[in-house]
Amino acid sequence: MSALAQRSLQYEELSGRQKAAIVCMVIGAERAAKVQEQLSPEEIELLNYEIARTSKVDPNVVEAVLLEWMELIQAANTLAHGGIELARQILERVYGQQKAAAMIKRIQTQLQDKAGLHRLRNADPTQLSAMLRGEHPQTVALILAHLQPHHAKEVLKELEPSFGGQVLLRMARMEKVAPEMLNLIERAMLIEDISSTEGMSASGGTQAVATILNGIPSSLEKEFLDVVQAHDPQLCLEIRNLMFVFEDTITLEVQSIQKVLKEVDTKDLALALKGASEELREKILAAMSQRARDALMEQMEMSGRTRKRDVESAQHNIVSVIRRLEEAGELDLDAGDEEYV
Repeated sequence: MSALAQRSLQYEELSGRQKAAIVCMVIGAERAAKVQEQLSPEEIELLNYEIARTSKVDPNVVEAVLLEWMELIQAANTLAHGGIELARQILERVYGQQKAAAMIKRIQTQLQDKAGLHRLRNADPTQLSAMLRGEHPQTVALILAHLQPHHAKEVLKELEPSFGGQVLLRMARMEKVAPEMLNLIERAMLIEDISSTEGMSASGGTQAVATILNGIPSSLEKEFLDVVQAHDPQLCLEIRNLMFVFEDTITLEVQSIQKVLKEVDTKDLALALKGASEELREKILAAMSQRARDALMEQMEMSGRTRKRDVESAQHNIVSVIRRLEEAGELDLDAGDEEYV
């Protein structure tokens, strides 16, 4: 059994922040200050709180923490030059499969935290939007794709609709971004340099755009989507379909559901409800007359076993009706979220 394993019980009681504090204590104030330059103000405060309340550490624990630190550095260097698989193979030979897996997971988490413009993630939305106004829509799309949806939404609300629409168009078309591109953008915007990571960084896409748009006022949403519609109608339709799925019908008021039912084919409704939750099914049935309800139940029984793709197609048809009525001003999809006094 290795020395590290013999003292693992005491060592494993330490949190990640406590381990970082011990490293800072060992390397001295000057080097620790350089390390902390890479952290956010909140992280610096929490780390120094741990340092201040730590008076003495067992030498064996210090050695174990430093050993882990060196392991992570060596593994990260291996990852940067040889890729994740090579790093995993080396670590498994040295430490075994279980411990190697845990180390790789920690390394990947650390690298991912560095790979996405993380200083911008804490920026004030108003200030960030002002900074981005002079940038190309592609650059802004890349940045918004790496923010949390609620943060991206607030930034987007500050942009002119014509410009914001161009940003969303590019964001929806975006799939993967090379880490080198993130590095270049941070340097151009005078944000701290980031370490290059292997492979590609996931970002953007229609789902990301739909998530952002779901949180902004419908009037502003329409202005943004009009720009996308003008350039790529099919892409706009994909975004709209992701923004409101069939199950979201449950948020509509009874009067709105009744408007939708007038435009929907009974066969489509019968198929769609086969894949719906019991709560949604009951709400829709409650909005129908007894005669219409009986006809629908009979249609559902006659349809028997149904292919999943047919159910999804029927639900898509109904969502299309809902979106058409909304665009015509006959439905308000946000009405269920409104507050009244």
